[in-house]
Amino acid sequence: MIIVCGEALVDLIPGDSPGDWRALPGGGAANAAIALNRLGARAPLLCRLSRDHFGRMLRAHLEENGVDLRWAVDAPEQATLAFVAFDASGSAEYTFYASGTADWQWSPVELPSETAGACVHVGTLATVLEPGASVLRSWLRARRAETLVSYDVNVRAVACPDMDAYRENARGWCDVAHVLKASADDLSLLFPGRDPVEAAQALVEEHGLLLALVTLGGEGAVAVLPGHEPLRAAAPPVDVVDTVGAGDAFIGAYLAELERRGFSGGPAELASMGPEAAHEALVFAAHAAALACTRAGSSPPDRAEVEAALGKAVS
Repeated sequence: MIIVCGEALVDLIPGDSPGDWRALPGGGAANAAIALNRLGARAPLLCRLSRDHFGRMLRAHLEENGVDLRWAVDAPEQATLAFVAFDASGSAEYTFYASGTADWQWSPVELPSETAGACVHVGTLATVLEPGASVLRSWLRARRAETLVSYDVNVRAVACPDMDAYRENARGWCDVAHVLKASADDLSLLFPGRDPVEAAQALVEEHGLLLALVTLGGEGAVAVLPGHEPLRAAAPPVDVVDTVGAGDAFIGAYLAELERRGFSGGPAELASMGPEAAHEALVFAAHAAALACTRAGSSPPDRAEVEAALGKAVS
């Protein structure tokens, strides 16, 4: 089982006319859980869902996409909102209304006590915003010997503009995680002036990570395994609509492949993965992310779509 842990929030996307906004379900964890389930993986979402209108919308959206909400907390706080703007290349910029909202108010009693043999994927704002971030890190630190921990740093500087604090937080999570996923932009913000792949390699060595995944936008993606040269996968050429949810589609696809191949049941299983399997999963994830970029908002592909794209690329 892959347990996805973190936020389910509402993205407010610009409409066709000034002042027109569309409310769409979003949040890194929610997007990743949907991506995993569309790819056939078992992936319940551990989240806190508001009882307000937006929270009910999020719950309905997740259920419609087959996401198991057995651990979703019925939260009294309001839902988190993210206003989204796009630059000329389709890249998204976010402004969050997150103070005191449902996603960050975790208490230890709300978290499952048994995760041995599972993979827990956590990231984005849930690993930064307090009081929940510290609760989640302590929970996973106590379980990392038998639970595979995946961490998506997914830097949102607008939520925490102090990059020194963000860097310290990310390093703290790398001490807990076995898998790191980051974009080149994430690593450039955290380690300015340093090549992103070299930064990922350093984090693997310094923190004992078993795998680091770096997405490079149009240049593809890289996987770093301890003791091996970086593995690279090209980005399939697509017509980009926007990049919302592309990173979540990528990590969802990679984790789905780890589960399918038998490498997600704990740290020992992942440590047995060799470069060939790691590269094949990387290619699969790169194609999933590319397909996500061809659609407005977060809409990850299913397994049939990714396999069709892979078949087209091979032919």
